[in-house]
Amino acid sequence: MINNLLDIGIQGIQQGMQGAESAARRIARAGADGPEGTNTGNLLEPIVDLKLYERSVQASAQIVRTADETLGTLLDLKA
Repeated sequence: MINNLLDIGIQGIQQGMQGAESAARRIARAGADGPEGTNTGNLLEPIVDLKLYERSVQASAQIVRTADETLGTLLDLKA
C-alpha cells in the first residue's frame, strides 16, 4: 500500500512538472508573439496554469513525504 502511495506521489510530481514546462513554454511564446501590451490576455491562462501545476507538485511531494515517514515508522516498529 505504501509503495502504491509512493508511485502515485511520484507520478503526480512528474505530471505536474510536465504541465509546468508546457505552461512556461506558452508564457514564453505569448511574450514573443507581439509588441508589449498586446498579449496580456494570452498570458493570463498559462500563468494560472503554472500556479496550479506548482500546487499539484507540492501536494504530490507531500504524499511522497508522508508515505516515506509512514514507512520509516513501520520499519522502526519492526526493528
